Amino acid sequence: MGVIYSVKDINKYIKNMFENDYLLRNLKVQGEVSNAVYHSSGHIYFTLKEEGNALKAVMFRGYQAGGLAFRLQNGQKVVVSGQINVFERDGQCQLYAKSIVLDGRGNLYEAYEQLKQRLYEEGLFEFEHKKEIPKFPKKIGIVTAKTGAAIQDIRNIARRRNPYVQLYLYPAQVQGDGAAATIVAGIQALDQMGMDTIIVGRGGGSIEDLWAFNEEIVARAIFAANTPIISGTGHEIDNTIADYVADLRAPTPSAAAELAIPDIMTSLQQVEQYERRMTQCVQHNMHMQKRKLDMLAVSLERLSPDNKLKNQMLYLDSLQDRILAIMKQNFEKKQHMCELLLTRLNGLSPTAKLVGGYGYVETNGKALKSVNEIQEQDTLSVTLSDGRIETIVTKVTKTIV
Repeated sequence: MGVIYSVKDINKYIKNMFENDYLLRNLKVQGEVSNAVYHSSGHIYFTLKEEGNALKAVMFRGYQAGGLAFRLQNGQKVVVSGQINVFERDGQCQLYAKSIVLDGRGNLYEAYEQLKQRLYEEGLFEFEHKKEIPKFPKKIGIVTAKTGAAIQDIRNIARRRNPYVQLYLYPAQVQGDGAAATIVAGIQALDQMGMDTIIVGRGGGSIEDLWAFNEEIVARAIFAANTPIISGTGHEIDNTIADYVADLRAPTPSAAAELAIPDIMTSLQQVEQYERRMTQCVQHNMHMQKRKLDMLAVSLERLSPDNKLKNQMLYLDSLQDRILAIMKQNFEKKQHMCELLLTRLNGLSPTAKLVGGYGYVETNGKALKSVNEIQEQDTLSVTLSDGRIETIVTKVTKTIV
């Protein structure tokens, strides 16, 4: 028995097939509206009919603001842009609409698609032909209406992002008969003036309003220009031919100005921030190098022979002071000791005792110890405490004991 699949698996498989089909992801379908219902959720459910064939369709609320400019009614001939997919729960194939226009505009779409295909085959859309947008332009040319929100928005953005950039406006007609010719003239004139960048565009509008930017002469003027061109035609649903040929596409003129004009004020703030950080780094490095230099100077001073000599001289002076102090102390001790010894020696000296009427008597160089050792008329020497006397003995008297 073969593999058995669930209904859910089959519906999911079919849904994946539709989602992976490139043709079904982006196509335009022409038909008559029937069974149009505006649901309470805000979505629009309807059916497209043509010669007995029918295709269910839905337009979700989120697409209606930019993709539907009228109230959808039964019997209207329309062209619906969107993708084919499967509602997995019911297994029903339906068209998910992104934009709806009345069939009267279908001829414009056909002409648009034919021109786009032809220019694509000629290589006008190739990336290798795209010119790089200058990062820091000085002169920016603008091809748009001289009145309206587009030019004012560009001026405001330029004033905010880079008040030094010069804006050159070529007032062109951007809608109606002859608009494409004035746009071409503006591109050529500004290109010859040596602009850094050219902005071509206008605010949003219907396909008829934007048709000048789908003209072949505009596409070829953009491709032939030497100046990089940014296209900003103020719409999101479809691209104009000018968007494909331009070097860069922007969704609005304001966005084109953002892409063309660098935010130099922010850049200046960044430069100032970098300058502060660089100054801080330099100051920090200088401080660290100074500390390192001071440390090296201290080390050099410590290792210097002159410094060592000075330290040795100081040490020598210190030793000399200590030696002198020790010598003085020892001298004082010895002096004191000498004084003590002199005092004691003086106490032991014979002459020290010759005070108070005492004297030392000699005869013939010998001390006279007894009267028995001397006779009358002998010569005596008497030493007193303050001098010496020579005398002759005239009488000798012995002491009776």
